Formats: sequence, C-alpha cells, structure tokens
Amino acid sequence: MQLQLRSRREAGDDLPLLLWRFAAPVRGIASSPHGGGLGVRRWVVNAQVPPGYARRDPDHHLGKLAVSLGLPGRGVGMLTAADVRSYTSATDHGVEATATVGLGHAVLAAAPHDPRPVPMAGTINVVAILPERLSDAALVNAIATATEAKTQALRDLGLHATGTATDAVCLLCPNEGRPHDFGGPRSLWGARLARAVHAAVVASRR
Repeated sequence: MQLQLRSRREAGDDLPLLLWRFAAPVRGIASSPHGGGLGVRRWVVNAQVPPGYARRDPDHHLGKLAVSLGLPGRGVGMLTAADVRSYTSATDHGVEATATVGLGHAVLAAAPHDPRPVPMAGTINVVAILPERLSDAALVNAIATATEAKTQALRDLGLHATGTATDAVCLLCPNEGRPHDFGGPRSLWGARLARAVHAAVVASRR
C-alpha cells in the first residue's frame, strides 16, 4: 500500500485527491459519507472539493468518483475543502496517520444551538492504518481515541475548538490474525494511534 496524490477533472476544475489502495482486503471503520461504518474495504479516497461545495449527495458523488478511478469493491470516500496536497503524516510504532486539516469553520461540539446552515466544507479528515488487527469493539473504541487525540492537538495549537461540523475519521487494520480487544488511549495500539494522529494534526499547522 502506498499513498498516491492524484487529480481529476470535475466541473471544469482540476481537483486533487489522496488515494490509498490495498492489495488485500482490510478491516476498517469510518465515519465518512461513502463506505462508512464497519466492514472490509479495498481503498480510501480523500477528495478535495471547492470551498463553496454544497451537494447534498456526497455518497453518490464519491461512488461515481470511485468508478471513474477504476476502484474495485467497497471502499471509503471522504470530501474536504482543505488542500489535500498539504497533507501531513506521522507514525508511531507501525501506526501511520495522515491528516488533511481545514479549520475555516472550527466549532465546539457542545456549543449552544445555532439555527444557521452548517458549512459542508471545511473539514479535518484523518486516515490511520494500524499494522495489527483490532476487534470490532476495539475499532469503535479507537475511533473515540483518534478523535480525542485530534481535539488534544487543536488545544495544543491554541484553538478553542473540538473540530469542525463535518470531520471524518477512517481507521484500517489487517482483516486476518488474532484481534486485539482494546483501542482506548492507554491500550497498546490505541496509545500509538493517539500519538500518531496528534502529531499529524499538529504538523498541519506548522
């Protein structure tokens, strides 16, 4: 597996995207509009869209994009208005995390109700790959761990925010092997994941 920076022609613009393709199926969990949830996946796309992106069918949009790229099987698709060419990555004991960070619409998760429309673009997307298998429960726990690490990074950057309204996280691990049962921040792989995610997000602002 190698991260690729690609581009596609869409609505008259040349727009970049990040692509991960896996030789063998991997187990994943994602909060993305396309391919979200738990399951076996073959690829991940993190596609840049214009700042004024307002489509309400991101799942369909990403599905068509996958077809145009010739991607087989089930995969994960994310969208962001952040410049994906400025992605940052960090590793910790075999865990690799990659982040694209757009903070134009940073929010506090527990903010008072605001009736104004939520901006659809302005997103922190995180993709992390773990070298050993996690159980489904541990993957769910690890999503929380990665999100906590992202929020810690924003605090360490001096931002009074927990993220944006449209952040997405994708975690991937081998589909074979004896699974680890824990993904919290003090578990073996949860701790490594947290440090990698934290470092990748902090690096985006440096």
